Amino acid sequence: MTPRLGLEHEQEQQGAAPVRTQSTENTKKAASTATTASTANTENTATTASTTHTAAAPSADSGTERGAQAVPDGLPEIPPYDEIGPVDARALSKTLFARLQSLDEGTYEYSYVRNTLVELNLALVKFAASRFRTRSEPMEDIIQVGTIGLIKAIDRFELSREVEFPTFAMPTIVGEIKRFFRDTSWSVRVPRRLQELRLDLAKAGDELAQQLDRTPTVAELADRLGLPEHEVIEGMSASNAYTASSLDAQPAEDDPEGALADRIGYEDHDLEGVEFVESLKPLIAQLPQRDRTILSLRFVGNLTQSEIGEELGISQMHVSRLLSRTLLRLRRGLLVEE
Repeated sequence: MTPRLGLEHEQEQQGAAPVRTQSTENTKKAASTATTASTANTENTATTASTTHTAAAPSADSGTERGAQAVPDGLPEIPPYDEIGPVDARALSKTLFARLQSLDEGTYEYSYVRNTLVELNLALVKFAASRFRTRSEPMEDIIQVGTIGLIKAIDRFELSREVEFPTFAMPTIVGEIKRFFRDTSWSVRVPRRLQELRLDLAKAGDELAQQLDRTPTVAELADRLGLPEHEVIEGMSASNAYTASSLDAQPAEDDPEGALADRIGYEDHDLEGVEFVESLKPLIAQLPQRDRTILSLRFVGNLTQSEIGEELGISQMHVSRLLSRTLLRLRRGLLVEE
């Protein structure tokens, strides 16, 4: 134990200090490294935050800068659309149309001018759509269809015609909306010829009703439109396909009747005899000709036995016996089948 303790004591005297010194140096290096890393992280964090702040700050102005750069050369600055009055929108549209004719289709400038014209004239679409507010279609769908008509009008408009754009665009917008109703609002698809004939009949009917102070006849409508009467009748029949009612639709609160399905149709009591009729057919086919004739005259022609006797040249009593025998035979045939 003593030599080992001596060795340990010697090691403590000779090696302990260098070991503690190395450990202290390592600790200092680790602390220095940690401090440097911490400082670097702090600087990186600060730099990142500063970069983020710096990047975020210009982004607020970047939209304005991009908006300013987005305006092609030679065009005035476009204010917000909701701040432009009708007169200013019309004057600005003339400037944009003049520029649009000088641009090549498919370029950025062409798309910018065209889209700006659409935004400036959306009020025309809303005005045209308001005429159809009583229809069952949502107003958003009508405005969307009218916008398609506006785009078509912008593509077809020419300044050389010396016509105001609203005057040129309104028929196109209204026509597009009417075409939408014509193609989608009919409950049953009918040919376009009948759809247009329905409109002509409605217009002619209103005019004749005012002149005659009564509902016009088919002949009067045909004479007014210059059409055959059968075409007028066909058009009037096609008008019934415009709207349809559900069989399960519930009636109004003050309507004592039930749903439409409960009021249409009735119970056919003759259905109960269909089975007997089908069962009797082969049995009647097996009867002699005179017995079949008596059955036909009695139950189809509703003749009396005396009238049947006169028709066949036999007495009424004979007809009665033949009829009773035939009915008994048929009755037995039905019971055997059951």
